[in-house]
Amino acid sequence: MMKRFHLWVAALLCAALGLLPAAYAGEGHDHGEAPAAAASPTLPRLTASSEAFELVGVLQGHQLTLYLDRADDNRPVKQARIELELGATKVVAQAHDNATFVVTLPQEPPPGVLPVTATVTVGDEVDLLAGELDIHAEAAEVHTETGSILSFWVIGGSAGVLGLGLLGWAWRRRAAMRSSTLS
Repeated sequence: MMKRFHLWVAALLCAALGLLPAAYAGEGHDHGEAPAAAASPTLPRLTASSEAFELVGVLQGHQLTLYLDRADDNRPVKQARIELELGATKVVAQAHDNATFVVTLPQEPPPGVLPVTATVTVGDEVDLLAGELDIHAEAAEVHTETGSILSFWVIGGSAGVLGLGLLGWAWRRRAAMRSSTLS
């Protein structure tokens, strides 16, 4: 009789422990909803390179920010003149911070692939770089959630069922061992 009581207490304990994840942080004790991961399309990029230079650009609205580096050692080029041909539009980049250049376009380019030609002048050195600016239409919103109460219940219920299953297996094994020793 006492052994059955212990068996039931163990079974209830396993079930309670299995539900523990769901009750771990109750209302008022959690840190609120987990923030959704930022899911947004990447900004359009421009890449162009030659044997002497590498040019990377990031388009945000009407503004194109350019980064110019030496191709052989990836060292930023701070003093340069950059003339761009974006499709039919010709613009000159203005030196900005330390090693960045900025171009303000008259209008935001439409979605699609835009051919780009850059003429880079550094001192007596002049180089022509060709590349493409790939502008995608806004991607569909991606909804991501980092966690939910349902996952706590699933994990907790699974742990409870697993605990009860192990307890039942142990009880049957012990009963089988007893019957074999009594025979």
